[in-house]
Amino acid sequence: MTTMSFEDLEAAYEALATAIDSAGVQREALFLTRLALVLSHELGDVTAFKKAVRIALEGLE
Repeated sequence: MTTMSFEDLEAAYEALATAIDSAGVQREALFLTRLALVLSHELGDVTAFKKAVRIALEGLE
């Protein structure tokens, strides 16, 4: 698995934040769910997707 440069990660964060704002509060969860499914399809690796889900859940308490 390759990793993004810090600059690319910042650009991805900005794109995500802008898209979440554009979706609006009422459609935020739907947008994020659809985005996760699109990215999982692009990734093509269910094990890596499940790992990413676990990592994203860490520390949400």
